[in-house]
Amino acid sequence: MTNEELILERLDRIENQLAPIVQTASGLRELKEDLTPLSSQAIRLLIKELEDVESSFQLEDLLGLIKRILKSVKNMVFALDQLENIVDFVTTIEPLLKSSVPQLINYLDDLEQKGVLRVIQAMLDVRAKIARAYDAEAIDKIGDGAVAMLGLAEKFSDPQAVTFLEKFAEMPAKVDLSQCKRVGPFGLLSACTNKEIREGLGVLMELTKAMGTLKNGDGEEKDIQNQAE
Repeated sequence: MTNEELILERLDRIENQLAPIVQTASGLRELKEDLTPLSSQAIRLLIKELEDVESSFQLEDLLGLIKRILKSVKNMVFALDQLENIVDFVTTIEPLLKSSVPQLINYLDDLEQKGVLRVIQAMLDVRAKIARAYDAEAIDKIGDGAVAMLGLAEKFSDPQAVTFLEKFAEMPAKVDLSQCKRVGPFGLLSACTNKEIREGLGVLMELTKAMGTLKNGDGEEKDIQNQAE
């Protein structure tokens, strides 16, 4: 094989090796030609959009933001850790919520069916009406009166007081006012022969003695006030 044939053979091998590179370069050139119009359009669009923030954006602000982010890396890591804890907590209680929320809804529905929620709403409305009708000082006085009434209610809870009130409440049903007659002194003496009237007078005497403690109580209070002065 002559030198010319060797040279031609080497040239063929080099040409074969360069053919893929040439094809790649040709493809890149075609891609560049295709992307050039798109890139130009994208750049024009980007410039147009940046015009809206040009007046309020400064490069120094961006640098300051980057500095603050770098300084707050520890805080950001801590926040992410807390977020993971919250996610774990929610994941843990999710089965409990799935079972308890329907029960809570059923419980509230039962309260609504029984009218409890309406009663609560009515009580809140009453409190609002009281707040509109009275000032704080008047409400404070009303509270003192309510406390005193509770003290009276406690006294009425005594068994003897309850029995007395029950019997006293039964009295009007036993009285026939159509049978009432005028009674003079002699009629009163004659009526004293009746056993029930004598018993009634005895009860009246006991009540009269008990009512005397009202005046004695007032006198004791006056004595205490005089001693204090």
